[in-house]
Parts: sequence; structure tokens; C-alpha cells
Amino acid sequence: MPETLTSNITLPHRRLKLDTLVRLRWLAVGGQTAALLVVHVGLAYPLPIGPAFAMVALSAWLNIFLRIRSPAVTRLSERAATMQLAYDILQMSGLLFLTGGLGNPFAFLLMAPVMVSATGLSARYTVMLGILATASATILAVFHLPLPWPVGAEFDLPVVYSIGLWIALVSTLGFMAIYAFRVAEEARQLADALAATELVLAREQHLNALDGLATAAAHELGTPLATIYLAAKELTDEFESGDTRGEDVALIRSQAERCRGILQQLTSLSSDEDRTYQRIPVSQLLEDVIDPHRGMGVAIHSTHQGDGSEPVGTRNAAIRYGLGNLLENAVDFAKDRVDVSANWDETTLSISIKDDGPGFSMDILGKIGDPYVSVRGSKAHQAGTGGGLGLGFFIAKTLLERTGAKLHLENLPPPSRGAHIRVSWPRVVFESEDRVDETSFSPHNDNN
Repeated sequence: MPETLTSNITLPHRRLKLDTLVRLRWLAVGGQTAALLVVHVGLAYPLPIGPAFAMVALSAWLNIFLRIRSPAVTRLSERAATMQLAYDILQMSGLLFLTGGLGNPFAFLLMAPVMVSATGLSARYTVMLGILATASATILAVFHLPLPWPVGAEFDLPVVYSIGLWIALVSTLGFMAIYAFRVAEEARQLADALAATELVLAREQHLNALDGLATAAAHELGTPLATIYLAAKELTDEFESGDTRGEDVALIRSQAERCRGILQQLTSLSSDEDRTYQRIPVSQLLEDVIDPHRGMGVAIHSTHQGDGSEPVGTRNAAIRYGLGNLLENAVDFAKDRVDVSANWDETTLSISIKDDGPGFSMDILGKIGDPYVSVRGSKAHQAGTGGGLGLGFFIAKTLLERTGAKLHLENLPPPSRGAHIRVSWPRVVFESEDRVDETSFSPHNDNN
């Protein structure tokens, strides 16, 4: 199943670049410095300027140390990134302690490191940073120095208002963290799915390239094989009838003749003149798709009929793989039977796959085709083997749509039971010979 491909994909989705955190910290240093200067120098409000600037300078020296110690392109582990973001929360908490606690209008900047974690780190570390930010806000609500205010005046928040500020800060922190994490997680899942699609296409293109390699091998092996055949033919006349050595030579000759036939077939496979191989009728396409799934405990029945001549298209790995994946999905969910049929007329070709399984859940029927959507309770999923993630369906849908197909999914109407997937092409698109170039399906050539 394609879902297993994701276990072999190592993408740096959860590894933040050191340069990203350093740049954000420099932005914080600049903002904190400007705020302290405006309040202390511009407004002439008294505040512990020495300790405050010392905390800002600590962040600046940390950035300098990190720049010297590691290249900017270094990707941090989740633990290292979490430690740096935890420092940012504690540093901001220290500044807020010196400048009025939660009464300071900049108190909501405590959320910034948690938001960065939600978009770049896993849920575990994001929750840890959220707990640290919440604990810091709780302490600052009770313990803090007075808010900088004009000389001779004091600014005291009512207790109820302070509690309201704490509730607002913690609520906003939780909501924004969850929202940012979900958006980032969907982007990561989509990237993983596209990477898996790229691996599948690369494999198919590699198999297609083997055709050319087989031709080259056939030409290279042709000369020594012809020599073996000629030598065996001449040696045949050297032995009398009944000599066992003559039988061995005759066997060598026959096998050499057989190898010549095989090499001739390999050479013809890649020939542009061999239109029989390059073109494939719909009935043969169905047989090629169905054959690997026979003997899986589910009866597969195929039919094909329509008005006019049978559509004949080019051999296309994307179509074979996409239909094969949809059929594998149907076999996985079917109870006893899967029906595969092809119908066509003068303008349209339609291939339908029906199973007698539980069908699609109504609450996610509109989401099918998105990566990592568990579409049905498959046998593999129920057995704990990792099925039902929807990644294979996403890949199949993507490949088929790139060939010009449209997919329609529905549940069979009562009293029938099961799912129905219909894949349809405009007949002129399916029969076009211009689609033979499978490199057009590479994700690198698709800007969508």
C-alpha cells in the first residue's frame, strides 16, 4: 500500500532553521529596545532601566553566540528549538515582571514563541511551551513591579480586571496555538503526500526507463550470443549420432536460439514502430489492472461494453497505477465481490469500480481525495496495519486527474450496499497518442 511510503520519507517539517529563530529574536530585541527607550526617555516614566536592558542584551548576546557557533542554515532538533523558544518566553516574562506584569499592553507577546512552535514543532513540544507560557502569565498576574507611570501617580488594576486579562491571555493562547498547529499540520500532511506521489512517479518512470536499458542490453548481448550459436552449430557436426556430448551441444544451440528470440522481443518493446505494444484497448487495460488482485479472497468480475468501436489508448503508468490503487482499495473493503466495468460511447469512456463493503461514511464523503483522510474502516486499518489513511487514494486521484480523468464517488443506493467509484475521460483525450510521455506527470512539471 502507498501509505507505507510515508514511513520511508524523511522531510524536515519539524526541524526549524536556526536562522529563523535568530532573526525573530533580533526582531524582538529591536522592538523591546525601542519600547524601553520610548517609555523611559520619551515619556520620562520611571522604570528599572538597567535590569531591563540587561535582559535585552542577554538575548542579543545569545544571538551572537549562536551565529558564531553554528551556520545559519543549521536545522535544530525539536528539543533544541523548544529550549530556545522556552528561553524567549522566560526572557519576555522577566521584562514583563519589571514593567507591570499583565497590566503591560505587551503582555500578549508571551504567545509569540508558542505560535512559532505550533507552526514548526510537534504537538508535544507545543503543549509544553503553552504550559510554560500559562505558568508565566499566572505568576505575572500576582507578582510584578509597578507599571511605569508618570512620577507621583500609580496605576493599579482592579483584581477582577486582572483576572479577566489572565483569562483572555490564556484563552487566546490556546485558541491561536490550536489553530496555527492545525493549519501547519495540514500543510505538512499535504507535503508528505506529494512527496510520496513523487516517489511513486519516480518508480514508474524508472520502470519505463528499463525499456531502453533492455534494448541496449539486447544489442550488446547480440554479438556474443551469435558467436555462441555459430560455434554450437559447427560443433554439432563433430559428434556422431548417440554421443552424449552432441546432445549437450544441441542443447546449448537450442538455448542460444531461445535467447536470441527473447532479445529480439526486448528490442521490439521500445520500438516506435511496435504500435501493438504502445497501444492498449480498454478490455486489456482492465485485465492488466485486475490481474494482480485476483486470489485475494474477493471475487472480481469485469465487463466492458459500449456504442461503437472499443477505445484504444496509449500504455500509461499513471492510469494503470491509479486504477490499480482504486481497485486495491475496493478489494480491501469488499465483503465478497468487486465489479469492474467499462462503458463507452462516441464521446466518453467511463470505468466503474463497485464493491459490496460498508461504503463511504457520509460525514467525510466530501473530503475523500485529501491526504490522510481515513475514508472507511478497512480490514487493514482494523487489523492495525496502518491502512485507511487515504494517502493511496490521494495519489491515485492525483495521477488520474493529470491524465484528464474525472472521479465521481458515491455509495450505492439502497437496498444495495457498498461504494461506487467512476472514472471518466473524454474519449478523444483517452485515445490521444500525445499522452504517451509520462514525464508530464512529474510533480516538478506541475505548478498546481
